[in-house]
Amino acid sequence: MSTKKNQKLLRGVQGGGFLEKSPPGSRKQKEKKLTRRNFLKTAGAAAAMLMLAKCGSKAAREEFFQKHFKTLSKEELEKTLKRLEAEYLKKYGKKFTVSAKGPIDGTQFAYALDLSRCIGCRRCVYACVEENNQSKNPQVHWIQVLEMEEEKGIDFVHSNLYYNHDKVPHEGHFYLPVACQQCKNPPCVKTCPVGATWTEADGIVVVDYNWCIGCRCCMAACPYGARHFNWGKPNISAKEVNPKTHFLGNRPRYKGVVEKCTFCIQRVREGRYPKCVEVCPTGSRKFGNLLDPNSEIRNILKNKRVLILKEDLNTQPKFFYFFGT
Repeated sequence: MSTKKNQKLLRGVQGGGFLEKSPPGSRKQKEKKLTRRNFLKTAGAAAAMLMLAKCGSKAAREEFFQKHFKTLSKEELEKTLKRLEAEYLKKYGKKFTVSAKGPIDGTQFAYALDLSRCIGCRRCVYACVEENNQSKNPQVHWIQVLEMEEEKGIDFVHSNLYYNHDKVPHEGHFYLPVACQQCKNPPCVKTCPVGATWTEADGIVVVDYNWCIGCRCCMAACPYGARHFNWGKPNISAKEVNPKTHFLGNRPRYKGVVEKCTFCIQRVREGRYPKCVEVCPTGSRKFGNLLDPNSEIRNILKNKRVLILKEDLNTQPKFFYFFGT
């Protein structure tokens, strides 16, 4: 095929099809543009009709076209919360409460974990699953406990997530639980293309599940592996589901969205400890307000030798580790 013919075909492809290029401004060119514009209009309308048909009920349509959480008016938010409570009642046969309580003034939540006390029992893992309505099948865990050798120290490369001993702690090993580090400078927030994740005034990094498009950019950006994607429809039985929820926390999620630890936002904004802190049998987990000079977390930062994970990345976690003894 000749070079001239190749160029002619290439121009046709760039113009939208194997057509000869008409002189700019000609009637033929104008008609072609008009046809394309009409086609796009028709295609867009058809797509919208298909989406509406797929959504089905009024509640489903409202959910599909729901605005970003931060843009909802007080009235719209109340309507949304009531819709969700009705939806969950119908699905699980339980009366749900879906809170949208905002940050507490003068509060910056932070966490500390005593590595010398943690025994790797994983009670925190399963308490978190129960409290935060994590899927049982496919399984999702917001907390992951890593077993490490004492001689090697903190060594992620040779750590063991799937240890299965008859008794813990296993001799010669220590345990390092990892969850969302609630970074002050979170790379996950920076990479989200639609603003579905952000940092609240109390320091908690949250996710709007209705706004998440499931691109997983935040997962790729998180250096702690703390975000989890719902590859399948989350599965939790009506008997096991926790009906006390928060819109930005432990309410039931959807297939195709990302989720993570929120410091049990539904609990801490009511003045309670995260569930993992309550169930820890050794008292190795500490939680409090960084802005309170008399809080336990401030006392630990002042008097203990603390460390943060991957400090060189400048993510500035609000999750601190220390050796108490």
